[in-house]
Amino acid sequence: MPRRVLTGRVTSDKMDKTVTVLVDRRVMHPLYKKFIRRSKKYAAHDEDNLCKIGDSVRIEECRPISKRKTWTVVERNGQATSAAAEPAHAEPEGIAA
Repeated sequence: MPRRVLTGRVTSDKMDKTVTVLVDRRVMHPLYKKFIRRSKKYAAHDEDNLCKIGDSVRIEECRPISKRKTWTVVERNGQATSAAAEPAHAEPEGIAA
């Protein structure tokens, strides 16, 4: 199953290795057919503490890191972060295939 990717804005960077990301989405009202803005905050893992308040980030779903944190930052202001650059299934060095 593909991992979900959301785009949002950093609203808090006071925690260590964690940022709070506000994700806005537009949904249509079922009766009035008017678009309404809905928003939700997600706690995302920021390994290198690079993200600052106001940054535009992309977050990707991952395994649970803590009770509330199941997202990780993969892109900051259009540039990939170091955690996203690493291959997920890298083969250890020294083992010949």
